[in-house]
Amino acid sequence: MRVFIPGIDGYLGWALAQYLCARGHEIAGCDLFLRRNWVKEIGSHSATPIKPMKERLQAFKEKFHKELYFKEGDLRDYNFVIQIFKSFQPEAIVHLGEMPSAPFSMIDIHHCNFTQTNNIVGTLNILYAMKEVCPSAHLVKLGTMGEYGTPNIDIPEGFFAIEYRGRTDTLPFPRQAGSWYHQTKVHDSHNIMFACKIWGLRSTDIMQGVVFGTRINEMGNDESLCTRFDFDQCFGTVLNRYCAEAVIGHPLSPFGIGNQKRGFLPLRDSMQCLNIAIINPPKEGEYRVFNQFEEVYSITELAEKVRRVGDELGLKVKIANIENPRQEKEEHYYNPDHPSLLNLGYKPTHDVEQELRIMLGDLIKYRDRIEAKREVLIPDIRWDGTRRKSRLLSEIKQ
Repeated sequence: MRVFIPGIDGYLGWALAQYLCARGHEIAGCDLFLRRNWVKEIGSHSATPIKPMKERLQAFKEKFHKELYFKEGDLRDYNFVIQIFKSFQPEAIVHLGEMPSAPFSMIDIHHCNFTQTNNIVGTLNILYAMKEVCPSAHLVKLGTMGEYGTPNIDIPEGFFAIEYRGRTDTLPFPRQAGSWYHQTKVHDSHNIMFACKIWGLRSTDIMQGVVFGTRINEMGNDESLCTRFDFDQCFGTVLNRYCAEAVIGHPLSPFGIGNQKRGFLPLRDSMQCLNIAIINPPKEGEYRVFNQFEEVYSITELAEKVRRVGDELGLKVKIANIENPRQEKEEHYYNPDHPSLLNLGYKPTHDVEQELRIMLGDLIKYRDRIEAKREVLIPDIRWDGTRRKSRLLSEIKQ
């Protein structure tokens, strides 16, 4: 299958290109390398050294004996999108080309506006280009479980049956975004659902949980094939950040009281799930939603798992809760459904602690790179619009 990946230079995109190519798919992608610039703006870098795209493409060709068709360009430029679709004629588009950080979107008006325009306009351009060039293609759009928020009821996969004043209907489950970034994902979902309805497009909206991990098997030991691993306050997901903290002796830093619950899955399982979605497309005109995660944990439970595995490796891990820079519920009900991918054959490959052993082993090699950016581990971007470093929760209570 011909699969086009916007955002192919990113954490998920570069791994997915390798995973799909190893399974016989023909891969093309585009990127504007903004993730590299955003992380630099925050004052950080990837723990794993990331090669220039020219070197990445050469390493890809040597490993898989196939060319990866790549174009540098901006998804906000409709002419760019339409031309690349005409050239490649994708059968599936896995859209990973958005700004993916809640904190980055909350910095100020400029970062908010950029997130809104970049994410929403880019997705609309893809939808219109599909309509014009490849209307039978399948859009696999990366959303987020964060679209749902933390309601006090179970979370279905996108839709639920409701009875109101004696009448029943099946409606989209209410979205309760927690940042300007999450709002863009909600708008994307509405726009994609509408495009499927009026143009007969087909799409799978992936409500993905928090992804963690340093590698997939297809990368082997070639550093040129490594995907990036961010650990800063904006682009480092919570488990990735914990592991970076553990290898340099920095206390793990759960936000607030640490009872926030989320769905999590390893990078390798994210790849498996995306592939399952690609090879099992919906019917013409269908908009469907998959909740993609393995298990639900609180961020304190995850910190304890990192401490346990870190202690096995001699890292002497400590935990120190810090003031929460976000406005979110720190204790809440959380019970999302996720049957669709399991019914299509998703089989989790590693438990969390097994994956953590791999991650910590990998990151120890890059301890000096993490240590050099130690200051980015404590957040200073706050949802109230100010910038100040979070303090230890124990200090605040005193």
